[in-house]
Amino acid sequence: MHPYLPHLLSDITAAHRTELSLPMVAKTFEEEMEKIERWVAGVEEPHTLGYYCGLAKENFPPAEQLTQEDLLLVCEALEKMMYSYNIGIDLPDELPAPLKYGLTVGTLKEKIAIPENGVMHFDFCTGNAPECVLKEYCPCLKIWNQTEDDNASDR
Repeated sequence: MHPYLPHLLSDITAAHRTELSLPMVAKTFEEEMEKIERWVAGVEEPHTLGYYCGLAKENFPPAEQLTQEDLLLVCEALEKMMYSYNIGIDLPDELPAPLKYGLTVGTLKEKIAIPENGVMHFDFCTGNAPECVLKEYCPCLKIWNQTEDDNASDR
């Protein structure tokens, strides 16, 4: 285990959302509707996940400095912390640990609204498989390739 890892895992545990750290709970129906209208209109959120939880991507070592087990341990700890904020992350099971680590840690820089009800998910899928950050692990790739094959056979 990397010598820095126990400290990092401790910081991640301390970043879990508690009742005292609840963000921006709307006090009135009108405030809640304004929040929903901003989301529907695509207004960018002012704060990142890192802002809410107090963790910075820069405090995480590069993937090359950690073992596969260390990478997965950090990812699991981050996923549990994210879930305390009603945020999930959906990544393919077969995704290599370094890529999973990079994407999971990268969510700390993503601007997001912390949902008060339900769960918001990061999934990284744009539906455009050739340009997907998940590369050959993109769940849309099989459908994308099938559609291309169908289009080629129609010619």
